Amino acid sequence: MDLRETRLPRYAEIAESLRGQIENGELNPGDRLPSERELSRALGVTRPTLRQALLDLELEGLLRRRPGAGTFVAEPKIERLTGRLSPFTRGMEQKGLEPGARVLLVETRPASKSIAARLQLTVSAPLFYCHRLRLIGGEPMMLEKFYLPAQLVPAFDTLDLSGSIYQALEQQYGVVVQRAQQSLEAVAASKQEAQLLCVAPGDPLLMERRIAFDPAGHPVEYAKDLYRGDRFRFLSDVER
Repeated sequence: MDLRETRLPRYAEIAESLRGQIENGELNPGDRLPSERELSRALGVTRPTLRQALLDLELEGLLRRRPGAGTFVAEPKIERLTGRLSPFTRGMEQKGLEPGARVLLVETRPASKSIAARLQLTVSAPLFYCHRLRLIGGEPMMLEKFYLPAQLVPAFDTLDLSGSIYQALEQQYGVVVQRAQQSLEAVAASKQEAQLLCVAPGDPLLMERRIAFDPAGHPVEYAKDLYRGDRFRFLSDVER
């Protein structure tokens, strides 16, 4: 078989066409697409074929469906740089966005074997564990879970945790985060994560794991952040 003659499935062709219209500015954020019936008739395809194309674009974050209202072109994804340590709060403010946080849980926990190794602590050493929902303009965007050595941050659970944690660490305890080791991978939203982030179970999320270090090279934080895949993209700047 000559691969040059292989055609894309019809739904993929439709998705590619709509993707091009969005990227070229023919369709703008907030624009409402015609109804499925109108669009399928105009394109000469069945509604199941059209729905597959729209679903692919929705999973990419290019379209958003609003029950009872229709399908709309989504806002551009928020970009995060992978090669730079940029706290969420400051990074969003620099983009002119309004970051917020809702604390879901803060408590002390003994360090498990794996977390103790990451933070260079003894097993069962006391940690502060915090779980927060991060917001942009009041909309859920990211879930974060992080651990801090309790000896570094006494009474951490009494602080106002609605803002930048790195700023609080520096101002309250003199703990400065200088650098971090980070990894990024794609995961599927669990039922609980989906409920908190207002997405569907199984929707794509971007998981960032991080170990943060102070200027002396001591680990001061272990974190796992879950970003909505339909609202964020991560960029890296590389050179040969």
